[in-house]
Amino acid sequence: MVPHQEIRVRLAGTRDRRAFAEVDPRVSTDLARREIVDSAIAARMCWIAERSNKPVGYGILSRKFFSRDFIELLYVAEEERRKGVGVAVLRAIESTIMADRVFTSTNASNAPMRSLLAQCGYKPSGSIDNLDPGDPELVFVKFLPKPTRG
Repeated sequence: MVPHQEIRVRLAGTRDRRAFAEVDPRVSTDLARREIVDSAIAARMCWIAERSNKPVGYGILSRKFFSRDFIELLYVAEEERRKGVGVAVLRAIESTIMADRVFTSTNASNAPMRSLLAQCGYKPSGSIDNLDPGDPELVFVKFLPKPTRG
């Protein structure tokens, strides 16, 4: 078995715009998704993951959730799932947060995401009904170590 090559996660820039469509097909077909990505890039709140200089995933942080840090979107290319990309993106985003916690959410039906969140230390924090009929949105929180001032 050949070990997976290292995953590099960095802030995305405008030069990366085309790469998002390679990772997430909805970026090319869904104007709302493209606007979310473009706005996050402009706000310097979007991270892209690469393996061998090929885009393999991305994550977006926002502060729209009760003025709290909230991982709004985490997406991993289908062929790269369960290979450490999601963990790498979460860790990269978490490392930039100065608050003592970060939130995220996913549908109850999204077992792979719920498993990733549990693996990374996220705890259930509530649910929201009626966003997607019959599939509640589950909210998660991760308490972060207090940042040290140097």
